[in-house]
Amino acid sequence: MSVILSEVEAKPAFAARSPIRFENSYVRLPERFYTRTKPTPVRNPRLVKFNRLLALDLGIDAQSFESDVSASYWVGNHLPDGAEPIALAYAGHQFGNFVPQLGDGRAILLGEVIDRDGARRDIQLKGSGPTPFSRNGDGRAALGPVLREYLVSESMHALGIPTTRALAAALTGEHVYRERALPGAVLTRVASSHLRVGTFEYFAARGDTDGVKRLADFAIERHYPAAKASDRPYLALLSSVLERQAQLVTRWMHVGFIHGVMNTDNVAISGETLDFGPCAFMNAYDPATVFSSIDRGGRYAYGRQAHVSQWNLARFAETLLPLIDVDTAKAVEEVTQLINEYGERFERHWLSGMRRKLGLCTEEESDSALIQQLLDLMLAHEADYTLTFRRLADDAAERDSSKCSARAQFANPAAFDDWALRWQQRLAREAQSPELRAAAMRRVNPLFIPRNHRVEKAITAAVDDAEFGYFEELLTVLARPYEDQPQYAEYAEPPRPEERDYVTFCGT
Repeated sequence: MSVILSEVEAKPAFAARSPIRFENSYVRLPERFYTRTKPTPVRNPRLVKFNRLLALDLGIDAQSFESDVSASYWVGNHLPDGAEPIALAYAGHQFGNFVPQLGDGRAILLGEVIDRDGARRDIQLKGSGPTPFSRNGDGRAALGPVLREYLVSESMHALGIPTTRALAAALTGEHVYRERALPGAVLTRVASSHLRVGTFEYFAARGDTDGVKRLADFAIERHYPAAKASDRPYLALLSSVLERQAQLVTRWMHVGFIHGVMNTDNVAISGETLDFGPCAFMNAYDPATVFSSIDRGGRYAYGRQAHVSQWNLARFAETLLPLIDVDTAKAVEEVTQLINEYGERFERHWLSGMRRKLGLCTEEESDSALIQQLLDLMLAHEADYTLTFRRLADDAAERDSSKCSARAQFANPAAFDDWALRWQQRLAREAQSPELRAAAMRRVNPLFIPRNHRVEKAITAAVDDAEFGYFEELLTVLARPYEDQPQYAEYAEPPRPEERDYVTFCGT
């Protein structure tokens, strides 16, 4: 790809056509909710990737914005008509420690659009320069983390998991300096909103009950309109957020996803997966799996995500106490009951999803034990999480456990046989035909996930050699995670031993 803008002030010819129709609402809140901040221009913007299908869903003139000239917009050199750029204020608990002011230190919200389904969506630039919340940072992003978020967020969408999306990735033509000089880049992110638990904490920490109320009313209007009709709207808001988070985190668990940094400023009120810094997907099953370089104590390990989610939501509940009841003791009692019910909600969603992964349509009391026995075997015999469940889908019609393809995932295949026999006996009590069962299992057990070594290979090629072919091919494969795609079979393979010692970083 060639450099397409040699001068920052070169105005794209199509600018007057207003290819994005903004309809902004957050900027109508009082200015203590944000700061008005413009992106910092860069030298030589160059488009790396444009998500045409997402643009069409957003009602954006995709033809205008997927040309090389449009890179000027995707780095913030020029603003579309109607954009009202702001950096949002928020606080957050980071690894359990409260930081009263964080905010968008390297992200700028351009505005909001109404998509083709009538839903309101944020369009935000990440890596577009410093803001008043940058805390002495450069406000920039390196190419590697931008590509990681593009790959993983779009993969999550293809897996059917609520997530922020990637609309564009563009090079800045400038370096950012981390451990070494790296190519700078900007990600254009799309979200249902960027309201976080930490946004509520920001106002609660300042004793700004009016701010919390305005934010809660905004969240209800935008995400939970049914709560408006409740005689206890703020309690209904809390209950709704709890439900969506329970659904979200169980869906992460079902595909082996580890968020890596579940701080309260990374918990979206909308129930979408937000921020893809030190995230990764588990290979061999182990609930203690951690990839993040900064999570030395395993606070955000795979198997702790339900507990951490509940802890984060308790912090959200605390911010709502003055709105729920003027009697603080009564408010505490009511929210405590809801928070204590979170474990039951999580378990219900987790068990339902695991039943589907094993081809079970009906419910039996022994199902939980059957599932746990499989997970224990997978842990003991280093079975790959993704491939074990995918091979079980292939084995759904197999009567002889010794012929099950899932056996090959276990260090001692014979250890699998006793469990497989119990599973087949359980399947025999289901009315569904083996063929329909296998098809249903393939729809919930992906074959292709963003394997860490594959993502790293794509990033390395792009950063070190300016080669984006592997990134493009990986993105193509991940767009169809539940299909066999025999021409890309190697992308389903787990890492070789020398590729397993993998660490992720909050590099953005």
